[in-house]
Amino acid sequence: MFRDECRITVVAGKGGDGLVSFRREKYVAKGGPDGGDGGDGGSVVLVASPDVSSLLRLGRKPRYVAPKGRPGGPRNCKGARGEDLVLEVPVGTLVIDAARGHLLRDLAKPGDRLVIAQGGRGGRGNTAFANSVRQVPRQAEKGRDGEEREVRLELKLAAEVGLLGLPNAGKSTFLAAVSEATPRIADYPFTTLEPQVGVAPVGEFDTLVIADLPGLIEGAAEGVGLGHRFLRHVERCRVLLHLVDVSATADDPMASRSVLERELANYSQELARRPRLLVATKVEDEESEARAAALERESGERVWRISSVTGAGTEELLFAARELVRAQG
Repeated sequence: MFRDECRITVVAGKGGDGLVSFRREKYVAKGGPDGGDGGDGGSVVLVASPDVSSLLRLGRKPRYVAPKGRPGGPRNCKGARGEDLVLEVPVGTLVIDAARGHLLRDLAKPGDRLVIAQGGRGGRGNTAFANSVRQVPRQAEKGRDGEEREVRLELKLAAEVGLLGLPNAGKSTFLAAVSEATPRIADYPFTTLEPQVGVAPVGEFDTLVIADLPGLIEGAAEGVGLGHRFLRHVERCRVLLHLVDVSATADDPMASRSVLERELANYSQELARRPRLLVATKVEDEESEARAAALERESGERVWRISSVTGAGTEELLFAARELVRAQG
């Protein structure tokens, strides 16, 4: 199961109370105050982990509370600090304040950390209040409450190459053919219900991280179909492959290309300017080759021809995509 957004409440631990205590020992007169300070409460920390690929497990629980600090003890013993509650999130998670709507942090790299709720400070024991005038203080502080915050987490997959296309354009078949990923493949629309990521070998020593996103349809940028929910994942892709089905049974390839470009531009002008390659899929006979040539002629740009079933053209496409990724720095 995959989940790329969730809303949770995080509560940091309360600080431990300070202690009112006086030294009591045989043969020690007027021992004085010896109440220790309370320990600080634990904080809630978000950490980007490459071992986590979805927000599914984190989103199953609506509220996370860090441990409290322990109260102070006699003989000036400080209470133990509450342990931090560390929550692992996928690399590429955006942390957004749910109340104000502003971005708190983009955990874009493995190991990125964010203290999302600070633990409460422990209260001071009566030893801290002793001075030359007040030698027998009978007061101590209560520990402070930890921070509480509601946050919205949104995942943007970190991939070098993103696959875009209409339903049944052959995106999943291409990903399965060039990588070890196992996306769902079937002869009907919307078989991809969630983003899929695969690592494709390029030559002997290089790789490309490729993301397959659900198919776009007319009106996707306004919420029609499934693809609009996952368009934000494209924002991290450095290069896009626009896949167009040119088989005999497919719609007009030029019209399909126009839908892709229009929906991408409606969602984000920046994405519409992202470097891309136009790819004709299912080129397996003379008719599909003729339709690919017509698409190249009408679009005025190079069309890469591939067949994921036979493997024709896929290696050349991967090398071209790798060079385009490298050119982006």
